[in-house]
Amino acid sequence: MSTAPRDPFRPVAHLRPPRNWINDPNGLVFHDGHYHVFHQYNPFGATHADMHWGHFRSPDLLSWEPLPIALTPTPGGEDADGCFSGNAVSDGDRLIVFYSANRWDRSPQHQPVTTAVSLDGGRTFTPREGLLIPELPDGCTMYRDPYVWRDGERWRMLVGAALADGRGAALLYESPDLETWTHRGPFDAREQEPVGGTDLHTGEGWECPQYLPARSGRPGALLFSAWSEHDGARCVAALIGEERGEEGGQERGDVLEAGSPVFVDHGPDCYAPALLRGPGDRWLLWGWSWEAREESWAAADGWAGVLTLPREISVHDDGTLRQEPAAELLALRGRHTVHAEGVARGSEPVQLGGVGSAFDLTARLEVTAAAPVESPVAPAGPTGPLGLRLLTGPDGSEYLDIRLDPAAGELVVDRDHASLDSRAQGGSYRMPYPAGEPIELRVVVDHSIAEVFLTSTGQVLTLRFYPTGEGPWRLQALGAPDVHLEFAVDAWELLPLTVKEPSADADLPRGRSA
Repeated sequence: MSTAPRDPFRPVAHLRPPRNWINDPNGLVFHDGHYHVFHQYNPFGATHADMHWGHFRSPDLLSWEPLPIALTPTPGGEDADGCFSGNAVSDGDRLIVFYSANRWDRSPQHQPVTTAVSLDGGRTFTPREGLLIPELPDGCTMYRDPYVWRDGERWRMLVGAALADGRGAALLYESPDLETWTHRGPFDAREQEPVGGTDLHTGEGWECPQYLPARSGRPGALLFSAWSEHDGARCVAALIGEERGEEGGQERGDVLEAGSPVFVDHGPDCYAPALLRGPGDRWLLWGWSWEAREESWAAADGWAGVLTLPREISVHDDGTLRQEPAAELLALRGRHTVHAEGVARGSEPVQLGGVGSAFDLTARLEVTAAAPVESPVAPAGPTGPLGLRLLTGPDGSEYLDIRLDPAAGELVVDRDHASLDSRAQGGSYRMPYPAGEPIELRVVVDHSIAEVFLTSTGQVLTLRFYPTGEGPWRLQALGAPDVHLEFAVDAWELLPLTVKEPSADADLPRGRSA
């Protein structure tokens, strides 16, 4: 997955094909001893068009094998204009993918469900003739992205939707055999409402619904990507709650009774996350991290989009959604490049050491008053940056900040100065942390993507940035005149995934050439 000369923005430990466009992770499934990761893929360019399904598999989340393109649009067929998002299930020897069949002459928002089946571990797929679910339910104005899972002796399916009455929804279906499906109604549906107390909202419709079932006395979580017909700021949200029967005493679990929506990812560059149920009932999540730079720049580089790290996801005993990098990724830690403990006082930064452009960092940060006082740090907060700074240029003008805002009780990731190239997007993004407590972080930076995990609460924030400076990159700890920052920081080189080189044109559909 390397280029010559090496592209400075291409991640090494995040999964993506060697070239061209990718978006949503699809069909995440453990089958025949392998983790299978499918994804939306344009084999002919670095723009959103010609949607196929690309395909990787791995025995261990570290070494990956690219398999032939799984799904290709059928000229004149139900999916003539794209094999859009969906998921996959393992059913004995069969690997079955469910996906949205797109035809522009049908309606851009009408993407009925169809399937394809593999009997050879995902190397080839046979599409079904016709659609699995050809009709939209009444009162449905947007419909796409099936998610199927086994629940005891039955199979269940969610489909993302927008309803004519203004609600976003995840519609529920049920089947005994993966062939005959009965519509049960909305699993959850609600009008637009704010997510996490911010200006972002749950959208006009819900794309890519996923369901993390309740277990061990903990509630379940419905994940979805908030969609609006007119593009704007989007987010990924979760509804955490219990399944209940409909009115009349049913106990089928046809409805999710959930609280207010919460963020799945607090950053601007994670969308359409998808779940995989692995061995031992462990649940993993991948998301799509889109580009935060001008489209022409990405097109000129010949690639766009990357999948996030695989994350272990669960609902905690306290009912909160929690994520952390999959444990296997610790094996990607190479040379230990930084070990630093101390206190940053005043406005003079503390130099922590050099890091490469791909590293895995842990940090413990605690804010203390500059002088003894009878009460905790004043809520007015510090008068300068307070936290960690990643300097990517020699003169200090290009940097990514991860700072604390004690007055607001928020962790801030600020990329306003993270690239000297005006074609890169800026902005600062926040996630809450428990006030008055030390902050435990894990930060994985991989060339142009940063995933910031608040390990004490299980929250995560993903963003893209595009440093122009030539290394070495350096870390600093920043205090402020009125408060001190106690820190303990360790960083390791981030090693690349092992990805088998595909054979010539293996990522092209049969009969086509680049």
